[in-house]
Amino acid sequence: MSEPRTESQALGDLAARQLANATKSVPQLSTITPRWLLHLLSWAPVEAGIYRLNRVVNPERVTVDVGQIDDHQLPNTFVDYETHPREVTLRPISTIVDVQTRVSDLYSSPHDQVAQQLRLTIETIKERQESELINNPEYGLLSQVTPDQRISTRTGAPTPDDLDSLITKVWKSPSFFLTHPAAVAAFGREATFRGVPPVTVSLYGSQFITWRGIPIIPSDKVPLEDGKTSFILVRTGEEQQGVIGLFQPGLVGEQSPGLSVRFTGINRQAIASYLISLYTSLAVLTDDALGVLDNVAVDVFHEYE
Repeated sequence: MSEPRTESQALGDLAARQLANATKSVPQLSTITPRWLLHLLSWAPVEAGIYRLNRVVNPERVTVDVGQIDDHQLPNTFVDYETHPREVTLRPISTIVDVQTRVSDLYSSPHDQVAQQLRLTIETIKERQESELINNPEYGLLSQVTPDQRISTRTGAPTPDDLDSLITKVWKSPSFFLTHPAAVAAFGREATFRGVPPVTVSLYGSQFITWRGIPIIPSDKVPLEDGKTSFILVRTGEEQQGVIGLFQPGLVGEQSPGLSVRFTGINRQAIASYLISLYTSLAVLTDDALGVLDNVAVDVFHEYE
């Protein structure tokens, strides 16, 4: 007669889980954002790594004749250019991903360890790219705005009047506003409080509020300090003499425009290395393609009766 089975001999939950084919998610990275700026900018390839920004000087000296039908002499004129134009150089954002080959060999089911390491690192680099396009002291949007294209709010809160004033700075086909998510909410409060709630528009499958038909795009890369941030108004595109993103085409190991992933070898400790590089920059073709509203307070609220 067999002895009764005790509880300690039964298959427990912990042991059963080892054999279960559980559904597993890929690694989740909480810092990933939609990166709308990268989608909304127009991008231009830079073959030699340098983009020369040629501009006209003294356009008021270009003389033309209007309405004359007699044989009088026409004016002589020419269009003059800057003799020392600015050159924008592509800047790299790079890192090296190391993966122990034993780990990639033994633990790549159901998700490939190398592929996930590269994916997460690329996402981090692209997040940094958007931040640099806004904040880089050399080529970022905030550093390239000229003093006469920068204004301040009247009372602190971002009102419809403030955004109208900003539009007068970038009035030739403005493309989009860019600001911190908290400022999007602040403007929505101010507009609604004044009886003009913003209209929404659908872009890339998401809803954005607008002002005067111009979408207001959120980005957490726009600085927010002591409850204050900025609204950036951008006209984009080469044909519009606007703001353009720059990238290096034709890279070895190119994964997407300007982004390269290259296997660099395995060392004596059996560690495989991958070089990830993104070459990027930004050019403002004319000064009136970019305007900034500063001193935007995001902590103003209204009591409704």
